[in-house]
Amino acid sequence: MDRAVVVTGAAGFIGAAVCQKLLERGERVVGLDNLNPYYDPTLKQARLGRIESVARSSQGHFSFHHLDVDSGDAISTFFAAARPRAVIHLAAQAGVRYSLENPSAYIQSNLVGFGNILEGCRHHGVEHLVYASSSSVYGGNRRMPFSEQHPVNHPVSLYAATKKANELMAHTYSHLYGLPATGLRFFTVYGPWGRPDMAPMLFAKAILAGEPIRVFNHGRMQRDFTYIDDIVEGVIRCLDKPATPDPDFDPLEPNPATAAAPHRLFNIGNSQPTPLLRFIEVLEDALGVKAIPQFEPMQPGDVAATAADTSALEAWIGFAPHTPLEVGIGHFARWYREYHGV
Repeated sequence: MDRAVVVTGAAGFIGAAVCQKLLERGERVVGLDNLNPYYDPTLKQARLGRIESVARSSQGHFSFHHLDVDSGDAISTFFAAARPRAVIHLAAQAGVRYSLENPSAYIQSNLVGFGNILEGCRHHGVEHLVYASSSSVYGGNRRMPFSEQHPVNHPVSLYAATKKANELMAHTYSHLYGLPATGLRFFTVYGPWGRPDMAPMLFAKAILAGEPIRVFNHGRMQRDFTYIDDIVEGVIRCLDKPATPDPDFDPLEPNPATAAAPHRLFNIGNSQPTPLLRFIEVLEDALGVKAIPQFEPMQPGDVAATAADTSALEAWIGFAPHTPLEVGIGHFARWYREYHGV
């Protein structure tokens, strides 16, 4: 059989959706996840069940390994046995706000864990590493929309700092060992099967229960909400086009998004930043219930606005996210009611 594609964080929101897409086109997929209790593992198990269902009805093949990416010996043994052709690295300790409470989780998973993945790729002939970065790397930048050409030297959370570090680590491995690596800066991903700690799930739960929703920065927030199907399409297309050196890279005026090594960085967002209060209105309409807003100050580590310039992504793979918020939230609301029976 063809060599497999490894997907880390396979039971996560994005990872599970990526696994399903790969299986639908007949790939051998090997999923890794530690199923940690950052949020209810029941949802993660349900996502794994959906992946296995897709595998049974497709020409693809799926196997799952319950592993921690920060366990160096276990990851080394895994790579030696699996010898994947490509890796999509989505495993990470997620969440900006939680990084203020438990920084060691981010250092272990996002730094030590990513180092283990890079070593596995280096030593076992991986042809392309696609890895998750984040719009959080733009930190204190105020220039909108965010472009890969902008410097990202002022993170405002440890989570953001670990993602910036991942980009530097991947570039180094590309430079030293010729590992093609593509980093994707995701912008506020939402949709069915999403994370319970993200606004859509938190808001939907509170709205349907008749409880207040916490609206930070007194509602003066803006996010580039990006629908999950668009994220998956971008990930798969990038997987199919391994990073290459930029022939026009000038070390006297270095381009932050490319390199003389086979390393590329891309924003992947909807390019339609939405005020938070408008997002709440759309969710209210989709659920058919009004929210009770509870306005609060900005939280430490958060940013007031995000907006993605995706022109580089579109030029590279011929695609950029485009799903209107009203459509994506409609899909999310229907799934939420069905999954939770409300």
